[in-house]
Amino acid sequence: MPKNLIPSFSGDVLRGIADVLGATDDGLTGSEIAHTLAQARVPDVDPTITKRHRLFKALAERQNKDQAGNCVVVFMNEAMSPVRYRDDPAGFSRRQGDLNEVLIFAAYHINDEGKVARLRNGKASTLDEAAKRASTIRTELRRRDTHPDVLRYCTTELLKKNNFHALLEASKSMPDRIRVMTGETSDGAELIQATVTPSSGPRLAINAGKTETDRSEQSGFANLIIGLLSLYRNPTAHDPQLHRSVSDEELLEALTTMSMVHRRLDHAAVPVSP
Repeated sequence: MPKNLIPSFSGDVLRGIADVLGATDDGLTGSEIAHTLAQARVPDVDPTITKRHRLFKALAERQNKDQAGNCVVVFMNEAMSPVRYRDDPAGFSRRQGDLNEVLIFAAYHINDEGKVARLRNGKASTLDEAAKRASTIRTELRRRDTHPDVLRYCTTELLKKNNFHALLEASKSMPDRIRVMTGETSDGAELIQATVTPSSGPRLAINAGKTETDRSEQSGFANLIIGLLSLYRNPTAHDPQLHRSVSDEELLEALTTMSMVHRRLDHAAVPVSP
């Protein structure tokens, strides 16, 4: 038995760990699970079942036998060893963030060295608290229910923790989507003038357009998109990253606003072609 016993992880936390590391698409492969269990000296009790259930069963049985969580920590340390991710740093960041959303409920986290470490301020007790304290921007964006069309454009940059390029790629999502919805080929303010402004019809109407209030709202929506492109896409497209830093808070605020634009586009009326 280990001298420094780590308290057993609860069933929910253990299942969350297994769900992350045994995920169908983004988890360890079957052979990687077998190899990592062997490294951690955890018997692979049922290799015939699905990866997440296989992993949960193996860790749970060893933890129950030891009456301690040391085997789980050793397994995670092996699974998150940075050398495994030398060709896939984004994969490391993704798993680190996903595991931390689970481990925060047990007062642990995966640090940047790939090791399980204790959290100084203890465990989280609610989902909201966990999301606020987890160490990735992606976690907070999920908590805010950010529109998938925003995340689709910048997930790779978020996983690399590159705020500058995440903001640039996310800002491209708005004109790209408008071109798809309308068939227009222009860009920037010219595109918005031709599709969203009241004088364009509008070709993408966010309301009935019958009252002055409707027209004012439509105009404001068009100006908002133009403003976002001017504020976030154009400077980042032209300025070197060296001369422009993007804080976590600025990135969150910008992506949240872009998410709102996409939600209005979700319900925008598109004219039917003759």
